[in-house]
Amino acid sequence: MSQTPRPTLRLLAGRHRRAFGGYPWIYSNEIAMDAAAKALPAGTVVAIQAADGRMVGAGTFNPHTLIAVRVLTSDPAVEIGAEFLAGRLRAALHWRERLFSAPFYRLIHAEADGLGGLILDRFGDTVVVQGAGAVGTVLAPRCVVLKCDPAARDTEGLESYVTVAKGALDGPIEGREGAIRFLADLAGGQKTGWFYDHRENRAAVAPLARGTRVLDAYCYAGGFALHAAVAGAREVVALDRSADALAIAERATALNGVAERCTFRRADVFEEMERMVAAGERFDVTIIDPPAFAKSRKDVPMALKGYRKLARLGAALTAPGGFLFIASCSHNVDEAHFGEEVRRGVEKSGRQARILRRSGAAPDHPVHPSLPESAYLKAELLALD
Repeated sequence: MSQTPRPTLRLLAGRHRRAFGGYPWIYSNEIAMDAAAKALPAGTVVAIQAADGRMVGAGTFNPHTLIAVRVLTSDPAVEIGAEFLAGRLRAALHWRERLFSAPFYRLIHAEADGLGGLILDRFGDTVVVQGAGAVGTVLAPRCVVLKCDPAARDTEGLESYVTVAKGALDGPIEGREGAIRFLADLAGGQKTGWFYDHRENRAAVAPLARGTRVLDAYCYAGGFALHAAVAGAREVVALDRSADALAIAERATALNGVAERCTFRRADVFEEMERMVAAGERFDVTIIDPPAFAKSRKDVPMALKGYRKLARLGAALTAPGGFLFIASCSHNVDEAHFGEEVRRGVEKSGRQARILRRSGAAPDHPVHPSLPESAYLKAELLALD
């Protein structure tokens, strides 16, 4: 990544205020996008200068995307290479090792850890990452998986690929979250293979499952289902449309000795929940953790309708005196609008509810103080009369 001397991009007049306020993204419509800028390869390290001549900092540039610059430092002259990355990794590792006793966590959470656009999840001596230049220096992992998948790369106009850059990967690997043993498909699964962001939400919901019947909708690799079953749930029904994810989740129930209490159904979640409502099924704890409904701002109206419908169906499926947990990982949907749609959905079901807990992501997914978009996860735990 090192480029010295590096190209300088100039901001348009009056478009510097957010950058000087610490906002780590610079949009293409804030830049004097001349022919020289458009000719720079995606990923070029650039210096950023305000129209009045003041230097903003340095970051990576992509001339083909709305988020054109991801600012890495306020010092435009700093060398951005392996040692720079290693320094950011060491700082992130320091905090994770103080927060968690076992090496299963998100180690780099993009802008909030000073490395815009980079995600690095740690699974013991294996890591999943988009760039491995400094990883070996800091972590010395046995296995490094480079997972540059379409969901993240297509919007940047970059090549998508999944490859094992170091060591060997032979199917899903085992990880630990507290007393839970889970399986993560690092190469073929969604994102990095396991959603560490719900760590504290799973821990909060699990004790409510003791002796009860539980629904885990959009269960993926079985995170909430496993926690509920190990906590003593009488029965857990888990839904997902991915056969591969369900197979991994079912294997994990055997690892934890709870297979006989867990049932997995492959189905469209909306359709299956509607069928269960019509059939009169009820659950003491209902968990709904859908994928991102709003990939962009234009998707927000439909996403809000989706959350409202899920809340309505979830409330209808929850027995009197039971609990409903519902989440959104769409950063384009803010907490206030999500909460309002959950309220409307529960109201349409004819139920009364109390909000017991509002929450976000676990602390290995920190929020950048100047980037509200990094607070993407929001969740509510409700008690239903």
